[in-house]
Amino acid sequence: MDVIELDLFYDYNCPFVYRAAKTLEAVGDSGERALKINWRYFSLSQVNHRAEDADLAWTVWSAPASETVKGRLAFMAAEAARRQDRFDAFHIALLDARHRDRLDIEDQAVVERVAMAAGLDLERLRSDLADPTILDRLERDHSEARDILGVFGTPTLVFGGGAAYVRLARVLEGTEALRVFETVAGTVAGEPDVLEIKRPIRPVAV
Repeated sequence: MDVIELDLFYDYNCPFVYRAAKTLEAVGDSGERALKINWRYFSLSQVNHRAEDADLAWTVWSAPASETVKGRLAFMAAEAARRQDRFDAFHIALLDARHRDRLDIEDQAVVERVAMAAGLDLERLRSDLADPTILDRLERDHSEARDILGVFGTPTLVFGGGAAYVRLARVLEGTEALRVFETVAGTVAGEPDVLEIKRPIRPVAV
């Protein structure tokens, strides 16, 4: 079975990332498609930041540690998990914590509980969270996504030279997940002339 490889730019706080992640998990579990997903960071806090003259140089990755920045701790913890070769287990567990269990992943105690359940060494995690280079990959991924690929939101899927921002209405399972994946992958990778498909929002009757 050929392996289908894709990059997926994501933010842990995005509900559409969660739906995509669980749907892709269902595709892999089907046994019909072998997927290799390169999970790449893209900060919605950075995208949504409205710079004033005084903070034009502000970034999520360079903001002082004392400043609360939504989503930053999750990226840091994910990178710490990657350093322990536990990224995959931690990544899905953190998405579940945020979107299924409705836990506050801005709280380090919550993140640490998820990390321990995913098999991470807690002392090493804390040490890595204090490492000033822990956000280097976020800066690289986000900058490449924005400057080279034109990414503006999450989740954005990249198949070869084709990229698309995809929002699912819900988590898909079984043959439905596989069908939708085939449609999305075929369009993104195989139809370079299709630049955008967006459903209109139906007006609510009054």
